Amino acid sequence: MNLIENKKARFNYEILETYEAGLELLGFEVKSLRAGHGQLEGAHVVVRGGEAYLVGATIPPYQTGNTPKEYDPARTRRLLLTKKELGELAQYENKKGLTIVPLSVYNKNSRLKLSAAVARGKKKYDKREVLKKRDTEREIRRTLKTE
Repeated sequence: MNLIENKKARFNYEILETYEAGLELLGFEVKSLRAGHGQLEGAHVVVRGGEAYLVGATIPPYQTGNTPKEYDPARTRRLLLTKKELGELAQYENKKGLTIVPLSVYNKNSRLKLSAAVARGKKKYDKREVLKKRDTEREIRRTLKTE
């Protein structure tokens, strides 16, 4: 079950390959995510120095009164991946036109995991095509339902 999801990712990007990564979080960030708070829109994954980081994701504190004053909700968080996966992601990141986008954060055996995907940005006409297709399918379902 997804705790938080990047709903725009599949609309704005063409997904090429997905990866599962662990997240290095603080305790109150875990509680906040389990409560469904947090936002992945506009976030991306960066590979630097043999490590992968989640940049631009916002995780508000679970209880604002109990969090340290210097806590930054949009801080960079380290991702836990194997060396092989890190190498693959670094190669993808160096290719022009590809980006690594977080899709969702979910529970797996009481641990929080991040689903990230190597993606290529869609053009405006591709997005319009998806919207048209969705509308026609909705119309077809509606007409079949009334008959």
